[in-house]
Amino acid sequence: MEIGEGGIVLFGTRLKELRQRKRLTQEETAKLLNISRGTYAHYEIDKRQPDFATLQKLADFFDVSIDYLLGRVNDPDQLPQFLRDPSVDISAYEGYQELSPKEQEIVKEQVRHTIKILKELKDKK
Repeated sequence: MEIGEGGIVLFGTRLKELRQRKRLTQEETAKLLNISRGTYAHYEIDKRQPDFATLQKLADFFDVSIDYLLGRVNDPDQLPQFLRDPSVDISAYEGYQELSPKEQEIVKEQVRHTIKILKELKDKK
């Protein structure tokens, strides 16, 4: 497994391992994701980084978290600590309970990200 700066597993390494576990070629994977093989190949060799929408598509396709793809956690099913924070209770919002646990965590992550951005903007003023 290829390790980058600070001991973090490189994105491309994770991607390649996940693809190989599914016993797919780069061509097959790219076709299933509706991207070019060249683009996908560049992701695996860390020559290119996906946009946010493609990153989410990759995480969904391989059924792992974005944090796992990015090397922030080493267990594909583990959620980062800040997502396990009980201080954000949005379970009363309409439709939230119908979401899968993974989708609920995505919603929480988006809320936290929005709060972080708003705090940063406030600090700049």
